[in-house]
Amino acid sequence: MKFKFDHNNINVLDLEKSIKFYSDALGFKEERRKHADDDSFILAFLKDESSSHALELTWLRDRKEPYNLGDNEIHLAVRTDDFDAAYELHKKMGCICYENHKMGVYFIKDPDGYWTEILPMK
Repeated sequence: MKFKFDHNNINVLDLEKSIKFYSDALGFKEERRKHADDDSFILAFLKDESSSHALELTWLRDRKEPYNLGDNEIHLAVRTDDFDAAYELHKKMGCICYENHKMGVYFIKDPDGYWTEILPMK
């Protein structure tokens, strides 16, 4: 029996704002979208250029308050082929929320407070 990652999901308050953030910050593009028959939710699936893994953004019509992310110990992680340029882009965007110079990584925060770790290619 084998398993393969397909997608991760996060819930967002402003779907279009989140899609723009992930596009601008990480180059993710919307691959597909699903609307609930009763319009109670929208799912948007974002992908990078090289893997089959997707990020599913869920927007719930009736949700008005920010999501409780607890201690925010869960995060996404991506690798980049140009770490220095990525750092400058994210610095300019003002979305860097934590840096670990000793480990050579940093984290960015999306509009809902979810963190993504930025790693150099090995």
